Amino acid sequence: MNDVLQILWSRRWRLPAVLALAAILQPARANMLAGDETLGSGFHLLYDLNFVGAQKAFTLHQLLQPDDPRGQVAVAAGLLFAEFHRLGVLESQFLTDDDAFLTRCKPAPDPEFHGRFDSALKQTETMALARLEHDPKDTDALFALTLMSGLRADYAALVEKRNMPALSYGKQAAQWAEKLLAIQPDCHDAYVSTGVSKYIIGTLAAPVRWLLQIGGYVGNKEKGLVELNLAAKNGRFLSPFARVLLAIAYAREQEKPLARDLLVGLKREFPHNPLFTRELARLDGEMVADER
Repeated sequence: MNDVLQILWSRRWRLPAVLALAAILQPARANMLAGDETLGSGFHLLYDLNFVGAQKAFTLHQLLQPDDPRGQVAVAAGLLFAEFHRLGVLESQFLTDDDAFLTRCKPAPDPEFHGRFDSALKQTETMALARLEHDPKDTDALFALTLMSGLRADYAALVEKRNMPALSYGKQAAQWAEKLLAIQPDCHDAYVSTGVSKYIIGTLAAPVRWLLQIGGYVGNKEKGLVELNLAAKNGRFLSPFARVLLAIAYAREQEKPLARDLLVGLKREFPHNPLFTRELARLDGEMVADER
């Protein structure tokens, strides 16, 4: 079962998860509420690998909206992706290959990072749950908890190599997202968590899907792609993240021209992130080889 979980996570994070990780980013500015401009700018900078600028924007958001748990979870996202970048976790040489992923060495995280990351997530959880006690339909709190669980899943899978906890955190993220969507169906960012979970599990062999479904994990490849497309087209904060995940899915489904279109757009939108350029070049090489 542990081998199955490792393959599950290797499939989730190969190719541009890579690019992806980097759990969450860039808002579609036209859809952004004015009060969220600093938060959105921070995510944009983070996805462009400007970690210092991103943290400055998140700090400003916290000053402007000190009771918003999304500010704390954004800080945690910035810390995690900066650490991924330092460790080389976002590089594709092992994320694009199952065997390399499974046999990779466990990276050594910065102890200072772990303390700050864990503190930011705990503060996020405390703030968000307190807001939900006051108002169970607080969508900002539900969104913060969705991202919080997703970040915990990413750290457990890609740094700690703890696949069972990672899968559990991923399930929690999807559950928070479903609660959010029940209240605010047009919160398209939430479809990232539900869509990727459905797609990944839906691609597994039937016996594995059955085992996971016993544990409450629902898989449906087609529904997953539909939900990721909703997030990619209409998400306020996670549109690029959804596009990265779609690029992964399209590459796996041998829809490489669709994957390429997504990578071209991401490269144009985030010119300082070399990962998009590398993955685009790799994909172009595969397409040329396919034509021979």
